[in-house]
Amino acid sequence: MEALTIAVLLFWACAALIFYAYLGYPIVIWALSRVFGRPPTPPAGDDGEWPLVSLLIPAFNEEVVLGDRLQNAVAMDYPVGKLEIVVGSDGSTDATAAIARAYAGRGVRLMEYDLRRGKATILNESMPELSGEIVLMSDANTLIDPAALRKLVRWFRDPTVGAVCGRLLLIDPAEGRNVDGLYWKYETFIKQCENRLGALLGANGGIYAIRKALYSPIPATTTVDDLVIPLRAKLETGCRIVYEADAIAREETAPDINGEFRRRARNGTGDLRSLEILWPLLNPIWGWTTFTFFSHKILRLACPFLLLILLGCSLLLSDRPLYQAALIGQVGFYLVSVLAGHLPPRPWAFRFLRLTTMFVGMNLALMVGFWRWIWGTQKGTWRPTGRHGQRA
Repeated sequence: MEALTIAVLLFWACAALIFYAYLGYPIVIWALSRVFGRPPTPPAGDDGEWPLVSLLIPAFNEEVVLGDRLQNAVAMDYPVGKLEIVVGSDGSTDATAAIARAYAGRGVRLMEYDLRRGKATILNESMPELSGEIVLMSDANTLIDPAALRKLVRWFRDPTVGAVCGRLLLIDPAEGRNVDGLYWKYETFIKQCENRLGALLGANGGIYAIRKALYSPIPATTTVDDLVIPLRAKLETGCRIVYEADAIAREETAPDINGEFRRRARNGTGDLRSLEILWPLLNPIWGWTTFTFFSHKILRLACPFLLLILLGCSLLLSDRPLYQAALIGQVGFYLVSVLAGHLPPRPWAFRFLRLTTMFVGMNLALMVGFWRWIWGTQKGTWRPTGRHGQRA
């Protein structure tokens, strides 16, 4: 087969896969969820029978937000004596531990680890020490609505449910300095459709609950625990993962593009590492989950390479009018993404233009994550994303 013929085939194959991954899949999953799926309903039960829950908050140098987080935690609407609040300090060098100790009289327990080893290690070592039958996972910068915990826990009356994901809302304190909120709405829509098919992929790290008995220790290098922990439980036990849209938490977006890029690159490495554990989900025996895992995870991780191949094929075929136009279109798109990153948040048209910046930045971050995965340079420790009014 001639090189140009191969280039044509690769061009159209890559274009089709990129289109499907970002635009086609949401349409397909919506249609399938309406035809074959149904919204799961929580089981009925006596509201007086509530299990003991442990809220686990891993933290490293979170003095800026931990006070508000613990105030939010102790205010949750859950039966007295049925909620244990635990802060796992991962070798914090600021006032994180002192703030947690100040709440000891209000039911907060501090697990203080002297050496900084990463969130995965904190989860592995803290989990056996928790008292709760159900563990609510959350972050130090997440604020959970008071009624959310009851809405999550009621699902566990169904013994087939192993994990419940809440709804995380992203709040932009700087009024539009990034467009993560728009993208998050897009991802939440997909999550709702996957939920109808019983094929939810992981959870939101800021708010999800899991049966303690289903927790399996995760590798110390794990950085996307909210993906690995629920899906590993599903692989090992066949349990259900459900999405509870009425259990709401809120979290601030990163205050600058650089902080968001670092977070995405880190998550990209984590997603690739997760395949070492979660690849069995590609076995068709997992039904709709296999379909969503391939479409939503595998293809997204492949998109940076598909974009590069698409650009290379367009360049190779640029003597033909159609592919010349495609090349000009791609170069123009990337130029717009660079310029749009410097546009103000208003009017709204500028915010949509900045979606190009987010798309390119996200795929660049995935590429960085890929090389970190290949070379093994990504550590399990983390640096808190800069908060509004604080330098990252």
